[in-house]
Amino acid sequence: QVQLVESGGGLVQAGGSLRLSCAASGRTFSSIAMGWFRQAPGKDREFVAAISGSGRNTYYSDSAKGRFTISRDNARNTADLQMTSLKPEDTAVYYCTADGTTYNLRIGSADYWGQGTQVTVSS
Repeated sequence: QVQLVESGGGLVQAGGSLRLSCAASGRTFSSIAMGWFRQAPGKDREFVAAISGSGRNTYYSDSAKGRFTISRDNARNTADLQMTSLKPEDTAVYYCTADGTTYNLRIGSADYWGQGTQVTVSS
């Protein structure tokens, strides 16, 4: 049982930056993989990034690679997504996800999902 709450979404101009945060509870935080998905209007949910329980392994979609950074602070039970060089195509609802492995997160089979936070990038 894991509960996830996202925060940090909002409006930003193209080229700007935004930092999303996810607060987790209900399970030993360091033992669970965390990730982010996003969903734009009319589109399927898309994998963005994932991080292992230890923080030693990270994974990114091609669109996120080089621009986004996923991190975690196990002492605070949080996982963040630092987004830079934002583009209008990044506009979506961003969801925090959790599962036992980063593999399950990457293939979209996360056991737990947050409620989502809206990110809007203006041109």
